[in-house]
Parts: sequence; structure tokens; C-alpha cells
Amino acid sequence: MMKILFISLGCDKNLVDSEVMLGLLAEKGYGFTDDETQADIIVVNTCCFIGDAKEESVNTILEMAEWKNKGKLKGLIVTGCLAERYREEILKEIPEVDAVVGTASYDRIAEVIEQAAAGEQKLLYGNTDRLVMTETGRILTTGGHYAHLKIAEGCDKHCTYCIIPKLRGRYRSFPMEKLVKEAQELADQGVKELILVAQQPTMYGTDLYGEKKLHELLKELCRIRGIRWIRIQYCYPEEIYEELIRTIRDEPKICHYLDLPIQHASDRILKRMGRRTTRQDLQKMIGRLREEIPDICLRTTLITGFPQETEEEHEELLDFVDEMEFDRLGVFPYSPEEDTPAACMEGQIPEEIKEARRDELMELQQDISFEKAEAMIGKELWCMVEGKVAEEYAYVARTYKDAPGVDGYIFIQTMAELMSGDFVKVHVTGADEYDLIGEIADEFTE
Repeated sequence: MMKILFISLGCDKNLVDSEVMLGLLAEKGYGFTDDETQADIIVVNTCCFIGDAKEESVNTILEMAEWKNKGKLKGLIVTGCLAERYREEILKEIPEVDAVVGTASYDRIAEVIEQAAAGEQKLLYGNTDRLVMTETGRILTTGGHYAHLKIAEGCDKHCTYCIIPKLRGRYRSFPMEKLVKEAQELADQGVKELILVAQQPTMYGTDLYGEKKLHELLKELCRIRGIRWIRIQYCYPEEIYEELIRTIRDEPKICHYLDLPIQHASDRILKRMGRRTTRQDLQKMIGRLREEIPDICLRTTLITGFPQETEEEHEELLDFVDEMEFDRLGVFPYSPEEDTPAACMEGQIPEEIKEARRDELMELQQDISFEKAEAMIGKELWCMVEGKVAEEYAYVARTYKDAPGVDGYIFIQTMAELMSGDFVKVHVTGADEYDLIGEIADEFTE
């Protein structure tokens, strides 16, 4: 039996694609390995959203290609966004690659592997507007107590810095019944937290049902036994609507957590980015969310050093961050991506200035995060256990404010035996910039 090594890079949406491919391969009877020396086939699911991601993808492919000469590797397959974007170039520049599979063709991974093992070189890509739907169950790579649920594919926003619409096609929602069935299957496997992902989750249903239906999908998912938490990632602030806010507020399973990628706060820069908000719009929406859901945790991402960004506009962004006091914040120096309008704009900012501005924003956020973490001392929160700290009577867990892989943790000091996926009520006793410390409240576990 051939053994396959699977490497998944990039975002959570890409990870779901990887888990679907693993499910399809398992159904065909393939075995898996995490040891390059034992792999007959290696699949690299790539990302190319920004320069660093592109570099990581290329380096990983090159590293794996070496096993053609020094291991038992029969086939090297590249999938994902880099594969969609640089199809011919990958085959031409890296001859060890046997197949390149685009973002709308990954459901044919088993067929491609068979051909690669037979020594055939393959370039496989289709219409990026095709919606890949399979009936096969996913193989989870997240530990089994939480899972991502991809509710839509593609994007219609066409921000000037972003290549995603060209690689992933127009926005298209998965049918609600399919998503509910998939979520039920995940719950049956022991999943307790669902994390909803898409490029624009708040637009869910507009293409299928003629109107926004995210609130209805959420209500359906809340009915699934075994699911304790539902978290929503990546909501464009201009697309958040009243019924959605009320649903997040009123449904006990939905985490009071929203990721709002605002990118900037200067009206001029927002317009140049192709964003459809203004500073005033953002202030209004954030105010509305906090009014309706007082304990909501708001995460955002910013881009610093966008073409023509002045020092004054950077100061405006700093002022906005100081005023809004986001719970969580990530900052990325602008990365010019070929074939995007922003890459051709005049007034490109030197790298060192982008990074200096990023550092300034993160320094400010560090102070805000520390204050917010300190304010949690004395509170009691339900937390999900992630694992044990080696050689200590302590466990790593997450609060509702912490998405896996991007936010902080709470460290629980206890003699009790806990398992990953357990929910425990924790009394917060301490804090640093991004993490909390606590103890089980009255040894309360379920």
C-alpha cells in the first residue's frame, strides 16, 4: 500500500480542502505517513496570499522535491492557490513535480496520484467558479475536538491588494442542508466547536437564496447535539446585518467573538484598497456590536504601508486603534502581489517603513491587550481544554475569546485529570499580554 505525506499550508479554508482530500484518499485505501523518508507520494497544498506565504510554499516544494533523489518518493503533487496561480511555471521550474492541481479540481486527487505513481506528469485545473462538493467524510487534522466548516468558496469583493478572487473564483455558498449534514457528521466524531470560515461568511446565501442567510444557518447548526461552541471568522463589517447580530446575541452556543478584517481607518486609503467602508462606518458598526453584545470579543487585521500611505494616515490608524481598543489585532506590512491593481500603484512604501509602522501598531496593541487581559482577573469563564503542559500540573485551554492558532491561551493549574475537548469553568487568577492564568472554579468540569 502506498503511503502519502500531506502538507497543508496557509489558511483554515485551505486546511478544509486538505481534510477533504485526505478523506477521498482514505476512501481509496491509501495509507498516510508524516515521515518524508517513508512517503511514496507527497502532496503540498499551497498558499500564495502574500509574499511570505508564497516563499514558504515554494521552499516546501523544493525541500520535498529532494526526496525524489534520496528517498523512495514516486510522486510529488502541488495543489492549492500557488498551484492555481503558477501552473505552468511550477512544472517548468521544478521538474521533480509530477502534477499541479488547481483550486477547483482537488476532488480528483486520487486519480492524479495514480497517474503520478505511473510516472505521468499532469496539469489539472478547471473553472475556478466551479463549486467542489464531495460526499466523502473529511479526515480531521485539528485534534478532533474542534473543526472548521467552510460555508462558501470564492470572493466578489475585488480589493485592490488581493489576488483571491482570481484564484478562488466568484462567491458561491454551499447549500445549507449540506453544511448541516457535514456539521452533524463532525459532531458525531466528537467535534465540540465549529469554526465557520469563508472569504465573506456574512454574504452566505445571497447567491443561492437571494438574501443573506447566515443567521438561519447558525440557528440550524445550534440545534446539533454535541456542538458546544460556534465561532464565526472573517466578517466584513459592511455586510453585518441586524438579524445576524441578534442571532449571535441570543443563541447561547454562538461565541461572542467576531473577526472583522477592517485593514485601515483612513477613508482615502480604504478607498484606494477598494474597501467599502469609511472610518465612521467602522466606528458605528463596532459601537453597535458592543451595544448589543457587551461582552463581545472583536478581532481585526490591518495592513500597514499601503501605497501612498502618509505618516499622517498612519497616525490616523494608530489613533483609531487606540480609540477602538480591539481585543485582538494582527498587522501585516503591505505585500505587493503581481496582477493586482495595488501592485502597480505609484507611491510604494519602502519595506523598512512598512515594518516600523507595523511595530508601532503592535506595540500600542500590546498595551491594550495587557489591560484587557488584566481586566479578566477575578472572572469565571467556560474554557475548552487543548492539552496538557508537559511535566506540570497544568493544562492549556481556550476561552470564547480565543480562536485556535491565532489568539492566546489560558493556562489552568490543576491536579485534576483533563482531556482535550473537555469544558471546564475556570477562575482567572493572572494575566500577561496575550495569555491568562487560572484555576478550575470549584473543580467544575463537564
